[in-house]
Amino acid sequence: MRITSPRWPATRSYGRPASSWALAMASFTTLSRALTFNAIPNPNFDISDLGQVGIAGDFDGISFYEFEGQTEQGLSSNESEQLMTRLPNGVFANLVSADASIKAMCVFQGNVILGGNFTSVGGKESIGVAAFNPTTSEITALSGLSGQVSSLLCDDDAGMVYVGGSFRAEDSLNAITWRNSNWTSLPFAGFNGPVTSIVKASNGHIIFGGSFTGLGNASSPSVPDAQTVNLNTAQFTTYQGSSTAGFSDPKNIICNTDGTDGPGKTWLLEDNVPGNLAASFGFGFTPSKLRLRNTHQDGRGTQTWMFTAQPNNGIMNFTYIDPETGKNTSCTNQCPLSNNASIEYQDFHFVNRIGMNAFRLDISAWYGQGGGLDSLELYQDDVYTFAIDDFNEPPCANSTTPSNSTKTGDWTVTPSGTSSSEYLSAVLSKPITSDAATVTFYPDIRESGDYVIKIYTPGCLQDDTCDRRGQVDVFGTLNTTSGKQHLNQGRSIYQSNQFDKYDQIYFGNVEVASSSFRPSITLSPVAGQSLTSDDMLMVAQRIGVERMNSTGGLNGLFEYDPTKATVDTSDFDSSAFNKLGSTFDSQSAVLSLVATSSRTYIGGNFTSGTVNNIVALDSNGQTVPLDGGLNGQIMTMYNSNGEIFVGGTFVNTQKGGATGLSHVAVYNQQQNEWTALGAGVDGTVMNIVPMTLNLTGNSTEEAVALTGDFLQILAFGDNAAVNTTGFAVWVKSQSNWLQNLDMPVPLLEGQLATSLLNAPNDTELYAGSMSSQSLRAYGVASTNGMLGSFPLKISPPTSSQTSTLSKRASLVNNTDAVSGVVTGAFDTNDNRNVTVLAGHFVAKATNGSTIYNLAFIDRKNSDSVTGLGTELPSESVFLTLAIQGDTAFAGGRVNGTIQESPVNGLISYDIAGGSLGTQPPVLAGNDVVVSSIAVRPDASDLYVGGSFDTAGSLPCPAVCVLDTSKNQWSRPGFELTGTANVLFWSSSSTLFVGGQLKINDTDVYLASYDVSKNSWSVFDGASDLPGPVDALAAADEKRDQIWVAGTQPNGTVYLMKYNKENWTSPSITLDSDTVISSLQMFTLTQDHDKSDLVDQDQALLLAGSIGIPGFGTASGAIYNGTTLQPYILTSGTNTTLGHGSLSKIFVEKENFFKSSSSRGLALGFIVLIGLAISLGLMLLIVAAGLALDRYRKKRDGYVPAPTSMIDRGSGMQRIPPHELLDSLGRGRPGAPTV
Repeated sequence: MRITSPRWPATRSYGRPASSWALAMASFTTLSRALTFNAIPNPNFDISDLGQVGIAGDFDGISFYEFEGQTEQGLSSNESEQLMTRLPNGVFANLVSADASIKAMCVFQGNVILGGNFTSVGGKESIGVAAFNPTTSEITALSGLSGQVSSLLCDDDAGMVYVGGSFRAEDSLNAITWRNSNWTSLPFAGFNGPVTSIVKASNGHIIFGGSFTGLGNASSPSVPDAQTVNLNTAQFTTYQGSSTAGFSDPKNIICNTDGTDGPGKTWLLEDNVPGNLAASFGFGFTPSKLRLRNTHQDGRGTQTWMFTAQPNNGIMNFTYIDPETGKNTSCTNQCPLSNNASIEYQDFHFVNRIGMNAFRLDISAWYGQGGGLDSLELYQDDVYTFAIDDFNEPPCANSTTPSNSTKTGDWTVTPSGTSSSEYLSAVLSKPITSDAATVTFYPDIRESGDYVIKIYTPGCLQDDTCDRRGQVDVFGTLNTTSGKQHLNQGRSIYQSNQFDKYDQIYFGNVEVASSSFRPSITLSPVAGQSLTSDDMLMVAQRIGVERMNSTGGLNGLFEYDPTKATVDTSDFDSSAFNKLGSTFDSQSAVLSLVATSSRTYIGGNFTSGTVNNIVALDSNGQTVPLDGGLNGQIMTMYNSNGEIFVGGTFVNTQKGGATGLSHVAVYNQQQNEWTALGAGVDGTVMNIVPMTLNLTGNSTEEAVALTGDFLQILAFGDNAAVNTTGFAVWVKSQSNWLQNLDMPVPLLEGQLATSLLNAPNDTELYAGSMSSQSLRAYGVASTNGMLGSFPLKISPPTSSQTSTLSKRASLVNNTDAVSGVVTGAFDTNDNRNVTVLAGHFVAKATNGSTIYNLAFIDRKNSDSVTGLGTELPSESVFLTLAIQGDTAFAGGRVNGTIQESPVNGLISYDIAGGSLGTQPPVLAGNDVVVSSIAVRPDASDLYVGGSFDTAGSLPCPAVCVLDTSKNQWSRPGFELTGTANVLFWSSSSTLFVGGQLKINDTDVYLASYDVSKNSWSVFDGASDLPGPVDALAAADEKRDQIWVAGTQPNGTVYLMKYNKENWTSPSITLDSDTVISSLQMFTLTQDHDKSDLVDQDQALLLAGSIGIPGFGTASGAIYNGTTLQPYILTSGTNTTLGHGSLSKIFVEKENFFKSSSSRGLALGFIVLIGLAISLGLMLLIVAAGLALDRYRKKRDGYVPAPTSMIDRGSGMQRIPPHELLDSLGRGRPGAPTV
C-alpha cells in the first residue's frame, strides 16, 4: 500500500481559485511506510451538465471521502483521546484510542512513549504509560506503574526515559526512569508531590517541576497496622466445625476483643480432627498483621495453624515474637499458638504484603480434645474508606473516629468483577443535578501531616457501562483553615476508564480526626453535563490516604545531575533551580518547563520578590525576570525558535500596561518583550501544541493550537469576536487566528494535548480528540468536482440552536431539530445569477445586517448578500424552495405577518425587486408546515405539499395548487387528505406525492395525481411500502422508475426502487439511526459493475446521516446497485452526535441523466448538424453541374454573349436568319464526354 495524492483538490472558494490547503498537501503524502492509507476510488460523478452545484445541510465542515481512515467521528464526550496522524488531505485520522487523556509523548529508540491518565490504549490495559510502535502500530504496555503520567523526557543517548506524574512504581513515587525494558528508580525515592514537567537543561542536567516540597516516598505511619479490616460482613464457611450449640458459628470470634471463652464467644472444631474456617469479602485488602486469641474452652485450643491468601492460594509467611523466648521468629505452614492462658493474644506480621479478598485458616494441631479460637483480627497500614459503609472499620476498631461513609440518592451494590471491591452504582436521569446522588467519605486520620488523597474508580468494561459513565466533582474539607475545597485542582473526574484507576485529588495538609472535626471527601455528579446516553451511571468505590515523608528543602523545582550516583540532600542550595524554588511562596507549583539553548523557562503558580508565575534561568544560573512575569498562573508553554508561547489564567503582565495578553502571550527571547496574539481568548488556556498547516499552496508552515476553557476568540483590529469551544489556532505567517482567515481553510475543532512533528519516519503524531474536515463551511458548500465555499458568513449555531438529529417520520414532524441550510436554488432567469439559500440559520448581509433563514447571493453584483431580517420570526424554518419567473417561493414552518398580510407555511419573495411582495392567500390548519413545492413543467402552476387544511378560504388539504399568474389557489382533485412530505413530477401531467396520506379515507404512502383527469390514485404497488415516503427521486431519464426512502413503523428507514412492475429493496443494510433526507441519481463518467437495480453508468446518492455498518455515519453515500460507499463526510459541533448531516444537493440544471462525455450531443444539435450537411451536399452538386456545363460550352465553341448594344447589333448582322431558325429543328447534342 502507498499513499497517493488526492484525486482532486479538496477545497475551493466559490468563484475563487482552488484552495492551496488541498493542492499542496504533498508533505502529507509521504507518511511512514507503516502509516499508510488507501485511496478511495473516484466516484466518477458527471456534473458537467448540471451547471452550478450546491450542497446543503447542517454542518460546520465538509470533506469528500478520499482515504481510508476518514470518518465523521465527533469529539469525545468522556475524556477518551486518540493518537492521531494526518491524512494526505490534511484531515486528522485516529491511529489508536485511549480511554482517557494522553498528556505527553516522546520518541525513544524508534518507539513513541505515551503518558497520561489512561488505563487502556488500543484496547490493551496500559496504566498511565505505553509504547507505540510506528512501524507496526502496536501498543506495548509498560507494566508496573499505577497512577497517572504527566511528563516524559526521552534521552536516547542515556538509554532511558524520565517519567513524571502522580503514580507509584517500584519503590518510587511520582518520578522514575524506564531503561532496559524495566522500571528503575532514581537515586532519590521520587518526590512527595506530583511532577508535572521534566526538561533537559543546556548543561545536561534534568530539571523536574511540580507540586512537591522534597524528595521522598510515602512514609510508614507512626502507628502501624492502624486500620482494622472489617470482618463483620465477611461470608464464613467451616470444615469440621463443631456442631455444638453456641460454638459452631465462626462469627463468634469476630470483634470478640475481650478474649473470654463461652457460648457465642468461641468457635470450636469437632473433637480430634483438623479443620478450617474460610472467609470471603466484597472488598480487597492488604493485611499487615494477624491477631489471634486462643481459646481455652474445656481445655481445648489451637496448637499449629496455616494462613492461605486467596484468590492466589498462597501460604503466607509471618514473623512473631515467641512468648517463651521473647525472640523474633518466623513461621509458614505450622505457625504455633501459645496455650498459656495469661497471654491475651499473639500478633503475627505478614512478611509479604499480598492483596486478597478471601482467606482460609487451617488448624493442623490442637490442645485437649480439639482446636478452636476466641478471636481473629486483621489489620492493615493502608487507610481506605469505602463507599459501601459495611466495608469500613468495624465498631470494635481501636479508634475513636473509625472510617465511615454516608450517601444520598438511590444507590445499588455492584459486584466487583475484575475490580478490587464491590462498589455503589447510581442511575441518574437527565438533566443531571449535583445533588442527584452523593457519597461522603470520612477517613480515619490518626495524625496530622501532609497526605496524598486518591480516589479509586472501577473500570467500566467489567459492568459494560462505558457509554453511560460521566463526570464527577470531588469536594473536600480537610483542615479547619481551608474549609470546603474543590479538589483535583477544581477539575472534574471522568469515570469512563475501561480498567481500574485512581486519581490523585489532593496533596497537602490534613488535620487529625477528632470529636469536633472530621476530614471529609464528597463525590457528586457534575451538574448539567452533556451525555450521549439516555442516562448517566455514576459509581463510587473508595478513597485512600497516604502520609508523605520527604527531605524537605524544595519548592516545586529540582535539578538532578544524572552523572552522580547519589543525591546530597544537604546541599540543595548549590543548584540555581533549587535555590530559585526556595524563594517561591508556600503552596507554589511549577506547571511547565521549556529549555532552549541558553535558557530554561519556568512557568506555574508562584510568586517571589521579583518574579511572578514565569521566570527564566540562563546557562550561568542567573535569573531572568521576564519583565516581572505575568499576573496569573502559567499552565503551558511552547518554544518556537526563540518565541515562547505561554498560556494560562493571566490577562496582563505583572507590571500592567500591556494589551491583548488575555490568557495567551508570546515572549520574544531576542527582543526580551511580551507580544500579543490578537487580543487573546476569554478563558484559561490549558495546552499550547504545535501543528502544521498548508494555506499558501507551496509548503506547510507551523501553527500553534490552543486548547482550554474559553468560549471566544476576542476581537482585535478588523476582526470581530469569534465563538469557539475551547480550541483556536494561531497562524504565525498571517498574524491571525485560523478562524478569522477569509480564505478556504480546514475545519479543526476539538482539543490537542501534545504533538510530535518529527516522529519516526517523518510522520506527524498528535494526541487529543479532533473533529476535522478539509473545508470549513457552515451549512452550505459548492462543488465542481472540488469543494468550495459560498461568499456567505453563516454564524456557527449557538448552544440554543443545538440540533438533535434523530430518527424521523418526516421533516414536517421534526422541524424543531432542523438547523443549517435545508435547501437552495440557482436563479438564472432574465439574465440573473442569484443563489437562494433557505433553512434555519443566521447570516450576515453585505451591509452588516442580520439575515434569518432565507438568503440571496447575487453573483453579478459583486456577490452581494441580502435576505430576510426581522420581517418574520427568527424561529422560522424553511424546508423547500421553488423559483417561478422573478419570484422565489419558500415553504416550511413559517408564521407571521408581511405587509399586514398574514402568512403561514409559505411566502413569496420578488428576486428582481429584492423585496417581499404580495403574498399568496394564507394556508391554515393545525400546525401548518409546507414541506415540498413543485412547479408544474411548462406551466405557471405551483403545487404545494405539506400539513395544512385550507388555502385562503378553499378547503385544500395536503396538496394545493397556486396559479402564480392570478395568485389564486385551487384544489387538485377531491380524494386526497393527510400530510404530504415530497412532491415529484413524473411528467407534465403526472405528479407523485409521498407522505402520510389518505385517498378516500384509505391510508396511502405514495399517491399519483393525473392533471388531465383531475383525480388521485394509489401509486402502483404502494401497498408494499412499509411506511410513509419521505424522499423520492427519478431512477431513469423517462422518470417512470423511481427510488423512494421512508420511515417504517419502528422508526427506522427503508429504501426501495420501483421498476415499472414491482418494488425492490436493495441488498444493503443501514444502521438503525440512519436518516435519509433526499435521494438523487447521478450519471457517471465510467461504468461500474452490472447490477439489476442501477444502470452501469449511474449511481444513487443518499443524503442525510447514513449509518453504514462497519464504518459509522456518512452524510452522503453512493449506492451503485451492489455496494454502499461513503461519499461526503461532515462535522457539526452544534449536534449532540458530533457529526453533521446533508439535506440536499441542489443544482442549476437538473440534467442528471445527460452526460456530454458519455451520451453525445443533444437531439436538437444532431438535427441541425444533419441539416447543415444536407445543404452542403446540395451546394456541391449544384457547383459540379455548373462546372460541367461550362466545360461543354467551351468544347462546342461557345463565346460569351455580347454585353453592349453595339456588340449585340454587330452580332445580329453576322448571323443569317435561316441559320438562326434552322437550328430549331435539330436535336440536342449528346452528353459531353471527358
